[in-house]
Amino acid sequence: MRKHGKLAGSLLLTAAMLFGATSCKLFKKKEQGFEFQIQKSTNVHRKGMISQVTGIPYNYEDTVNNVTSLVVNEYLGQPDGPNLVFIEGGRFVMGSGEEDILYTRDNKERTVSIQSFFMDRTEVANIHWLEFMHYYERPQNQGTIQEDFKLVLSPDYTSSYEEFRKRILLPDTTVWANDKAFNDSYVQNYLRYPGFRFFPVVGVSWVQAKAFCAWRTKAVNEYLFAEAKKKDKDGRLNEYKPGQVPLESGIVLPDYRLPTEAEWEYAAKGLIGTQYNDENQSNGRIYPWDGHSLRNPYGKQMGTFLANFKRGRGDYAGIAGRQNDGALITEWIYAYPPNDFGLYNMAGNVNEWVEDVYRPLAYEDFDDLNPVRRERLDSTRLRPDTTLSVYGDDEENYLVRKADGSKALNSLINDDVRVYKGGSWKDVAYWLSPGTRRFLDKNKSTNDIGFRCAMIMAGEKEGENRRKNETRKYRRK
Repeated sequence: MRKHGKLAGSLLLTAAMLFGATSCKLFKKKEQGFEFQIQKSTNVHRKGMISQVTGIPYNYEDTVNNVTSLVVNEYLGQPDGPNLVFIEGGRFVMGSGEEDILYTRDNKERTVSIQSFFMDRTEVANIHWLEFMHYYERPQNQGTIQEDFKLVLSPDYTSSYEEFRKRILLPDTTVWANDKAFNDSYVQNYLRYPGFRFFPVVGVSWVQAKAFCAWRTKAVNEYLFAEAKKKDKDGRLNEYKPGQVPLESGIVLPDYRLPTEAEWEYAAKGLIGTQYNDENQSNGRIYPWDGHSLRNPYGKQMGTFLANFKRGRGDYAGIAGRQNDGALITEWIYAYPPNDFGLYNMAGNVNEWVEDVYRPLAYEDFDDLNPVRRERLDSTRLRPDTTLSVYGDDEENYLVRKADGSKALNSLINDDVRVYKGGSWKDVAYWLSPGTRRFLDKNKSTNDIGFRCAMIMAGEKEGENRRKNETRKYRRK
């Protein structure tokens, strides 16, 4: 992916400064005092800008005296990533506002703040997963597997292409198989038949979803680099090779990843649609839309369902006709109205993997800024990529006492158990509330869990007005 150790030729600020006889030219304004400039990431490359700590002009070149000043690459803001929607960060009350019908008591309400970030407007679909499969079915790409996934997969997952294909590339289509139901057609057709192209991919584990995020980062950044090369008239990008373009260049994007549980819940609630008059919130939300009803209250589509879920025992879609949610199983990823952030199917269709390790006491032990529950960081091994600096979470609070007096770990509490959220086509309405949560082993998959990707919004918020989301009414297209 990226070379953290080879930054000499690729740092944003590169300097070959020759002082002595030529330094007086660079500092010739010293007698008059240095110019004060309001600088930001998107204007510092312009002619006339100077360093506010040394006074040296940026992007200044004197070929006569062989002097090159600090070189600052042009940066116009974080590039737009395909399918990503800007989620403006803020404060919200995280946790389940619904009755705790299972008495799990694992998600009590607490106030947290979330950074601005990006999130896929839709769930990852079958066609997108087939792109992933096709990329690594090419012989020329199979040799890069170890390098591409070293940060997200343990070595045994990438020991060979055959093992990688079996455990990562191929979704488990047998998740549809049921000896008491005739789902054979889904086993055979759901992933590959063109009619299901834009239905959410299922049968993928948390580990597989993480691998998809790593591949997507690589594929998108390779494309962005190729497009930048077409416009590179001065040849400044010639020093970079595809797949090795550093973040400092401003050309490529930060990593795609799974959203944290807090980010997912914040995005699902879409509370920007409940604000008025300087941070006064008119109402909370049980679902990703206003009100307590599951039906559209507006216009010609009044009475139609706003999500794909199980209406009751044995009732997955209702009676054919007007009052029908339109789907027995999964549905088109753009079906049903988006929430106020412009996100589709944040309730129903499929549940979605999030980053967090499951802990029933996560609400008691958390950071109130960008909370996440994961393996703990080892401060003695911290690296720029913190995925290389973790160790197992403290298990002491999750030991149970056995009859003989000894203690054993609760079988449901370990570092392999991950959270999923959102409700699905086979869940009743209770699970559509963003605050509800469930968990599953990260290596397992089902026919009702999919995922979508997220990404940090890096840097200055100024200039991001173009990313503002319009408040949307819940109308079926």
